Amino acid sequence: MDMSSFVRETPNHFSLPRRIARLGDLAYNLWWAWNPEALRLFARIDRTLWEQVYHNPVAFLRRVERRHLNAATNDRYFLESYDAVIYAFDQYMNEENTWFKRNYPQLTNQQIAYFSFEFGLHESLPVYAGGLGVLAGDHLKEASDLGLPLAGVGFYYTQGYFSQRITEDGWQETRNLYLNYEELPVVPLVHPEGGPLMVSVTLAGRKVFARILQIQVGRVPLFLLDTDVESNTLADRSLTARLYTSDQEVRISQEILLGIGGLRALRLLGYSPTVWHMNEGHSAFLTIQRLREYVAQGFSLEEAKERIRKTNIFTTHTPVPAGNDEFPLWMMDKYFSHVYNELKMDRDLFIDLGRNMQEWGETFSMPVLALRLSEKCNAVSELHGRVSRRMWHKLWADKKENDIPIFHITNGVHVGTWMARRWRLLFERYLGMDWMDNLDDPEMWMMIDSIPDAEIWAVRRHLKNKLVHYAIERARRHWVTGEAHPVQVVAGGVLLEPYSLTIGFARRFATYKRANLIMRDVDRLIRIITNADMPVQIIFAGKAHPADEPGKLLIQQVYRAVKDSRAGGRLVFLEDYDMNLARLLVQGVDVWMNTPRRPNEASGTSGMKAAMNGVLNFSVLDGWWREGFNGKNGWAIGEEKDYTDPNEQDERDAQSLYATLENEIIPLYYGSRAGDDIPHAWIERIKESMRTLIPQFSTRRMLKEYLQQAYLPAMEAAVQMEALPGEGKRSN
Repeated sequence: MDMSSFVRETPNHFSLPRRIARLGDLAYNLWWAWNPEALRLFARIDRTLWEQVYHNPVAFLRRVERRHLNAATNDRYFLESYDAVIYAFDQYMNEENTWFKRNYPQLTNQQIAYFSFEFGLHESLPVYAGGLGVLAGDHLKEASDLGLPLAGVGFYYTQGYFSQRITEDGWQETRNLYLNYEELPVVPLVHPEGGPLMVSVTLAGRKVFARILQIQVGRVPLFLLDTDVESNTLADRSLTARLYTSDQEVRISQEILLGIGGLRALRLLGYSPTVWHMNEGHSAFLTIQRLREYVAQGFSLEEAKERIRKTNIFTTHTPVPAGNDEFPLWMMDKYFSHVYNELKMDRDLFIDLGRNMQEWGETFSMPVLALRLSEKCNAVSELHGRVSRRMWHKLWADKKENDIPIFHITNGVHVGTWMARRWRLLFERYLGMDWMDNLDDPEMWMMIDSIPDAEIWAVRRHLKNKLVHYAIERARRHWVTGEAHPVQVVAGGVLLEPYSLTIGFARRFATYKRANLIMRDVDRLIRIITNADMPVQIIFAGKAHPADEPGKLLIQQVYRAVKDSRAGGRLVFLEDYDMNLARLLVQGVDVWMNTPRRPNEASGTSGMKAAMNGVLNFSVLDGWWREGFNGKNGWAIGEEKDYTDPNEQDERDAQSLYATLENEIIPLYYGSRAGDDIPHAWIERIKESMRTLIPQFSTRRMLKEYLQQAYLPAMEAAVQMEALPGEGKRSN
């Protein structure tokens, strides 16, 4: 059945004046999330409300007062901007000559399915926890920009990811949210005969239903499953309530729902993907469902496995075995014993698909399942590729480590989402109006030298002022609630100022990321940041998983240092880290610091976002920075060396960090500024950073590599298989 028969019309309940009625269409397509002029339209109508609804156009249009809308229709300048934005939106959505169609016209009937446990698209949609989800969101946005025939599949988490509050003592407290899809750019799909469009899966003998909701991400649809429906039990209604539960029964249920239920949702919607991309192992049960389909069509098990391998893509992000999902064998029996007979497999043969032999016993590993049934498996940086081949060598014991079939495609970030509007306007003037179409072209970026230092410095000053203003105003709002201790207001950045060298450290507070490394010698740190002639500010932000006690203790340790009066308010912790705060930080600080314990950072992407905003990286040579650092576009912490003693590694890295700050970074920032008060040597390093890093670490380059190295081979294999006898009998 044609999928269009399922899609409910975009809700039109805003009662907008006819002249600006298309704002309703715009609100329900996240194209606005990476087009600043579209976002500015809503803010210009009522800036106060726009901030109150956290930049959510749907909630904004539901609540805005008629007088503000009427005023907009009488504002000639607003209407000019409105017409330009709607024209650009329509041109984008109706474009027939996309990059993909120009370069691969013979493949326009192919389809790519992209599965991820989380998607980070915008701060108003908190169905993501961190980097994995933001990468998935950027993947969809770039697929839209390039015109790739891709559809995403994930979960609609009704309670989102938690909101963070830091107590006076530095302890992380969590508060769950409740997301109402009626106030979000989310459209429930409806069955032609009425009622929500749903799929079902069998979980330990019971049937569990999930409705399908859709978010439109430019040209790319994202389908989200939600079990909060009346036909489910109370327990099953909460299966998709929260991300990353530590309850293994809930976790295996979620992953069955994502893999099997997500595949069934695509089939129900009329999709027949030729490429199946698993972003991490959470969705690997889709391989089981694909086996069931092929076996039901009459293929032998080995034929089915071979066909699946050729069209499966698996991206691994985890550099340590403990970070991978795996389940005890008794739990697999509980949830999959009915599948054994369907696949004509005995129990041991089925378990072999994901069997992970360890010293203490056997488990069923989701990455092992994905690796065994995917011909194209990739890590997310060159070093991570080495680590992954070493980690999974046992699956290919007959091969040398370098011959293990795990390659790498280094991550990238979506320029439209993360680059500040001021930079985009500047580049339009000096790189050409079409610079975004060529952003992965290194030759174009050579023209950055033509931009006057004064104009680059003006953008940097503006963005830092914006960050400082945000922190101060947020601290003020916290103070007027009457619930904050004065020390929390100081810790929240009320003493920040825009003229000091400012360093940012923001990420998930996992212990291997060593947020406390810079505090290894607190007295030395205090001397560095309180130098009256060359002061330094350091802004921390990040969340620890609610079940990660060591991570929460790390936040507490950092926060107690932030509260130290000797720091004079130059150490700051901004709570409730999310995409909005991340955007302000990667655009507004001067230096982006990253201190993972090498080689545990699979890739990292926050530093890429900082680089495209003229922020200089200061990082351990791990993940992406090992590939990006050239000696002139930032600074390295420590050496490109692996240690057996973590304490020795921490000590040497800390000494390197302090010495580089004292001898290189701080003197360069405050160095000779001639008569124009502009740090020309610093700006030369900014130019080198942007020139070398933006084209290399964008999702434009990343998606083209996925296409060349993974998607196209899978599409070609699918075409070849269609020509074989017996193909084409797909089960619905």
